[in-house]
Amino acid sequence: MRPTHRRLAATAAGLMLLPVALVGCGIGGEDEEKSAAKPARAPAEEATARSRERVQAYLDAMAAKDVAAGRSQLCALLHDGFDLGATGPNGDFADHFQVSEAAITDIRSGPLGQEVRVSVSVAVGKRTVVRPLVFTVTRDGSDWCIAGEAPGGPAAPTPSGVAPTPAS
Repeated sequence: MRPTHRRLAATAAGLMLLPVALVGCGIGGEDEEKSAAKPARAPAEEATARSRERVQAYLDAMAAKDVAAGRSQLCALLHDGFDLGATGPNGDFADHFQVSEAAITDIRSGPLGQEVRVSVSVAVGKRTVVRPLVFTVTRDGSDWCIAGEAPGGPAAPTPSGVAPTPAS
């Protein structure tokens, strides 16, 4: 069975109208223009940026003794424990601790999320100690939050492209 000229012409016309029909259904068109105007960040870049933002906000809250701002950086699962210990004798927001300096020294991917290494200088009276900490930052739904804080080991070398960031 050989196609007729009419069938070929109808098929060609249908194929030519297909892009117009798809744009009308919301496929292509305006969404493509928006994404072309604002390129999306690569997932690794977004994870690093969001992790840096969350930990820096937490460090700033520690320095300012703003417990509510610090709590808001944490994942919901940590809120109860934070509420019990944040201002206690060894808590990050204890009255007798003064955070004189805090800097992000390294960010890298870890088994449970982004691992953000920091160096925190804490003054207690006339004595100042520098403590390395590791914050684990993860995605919780559509948002990012701090999922853990642990003592850090010896400072890891700073990878290229990640400069230490002092607390504000």
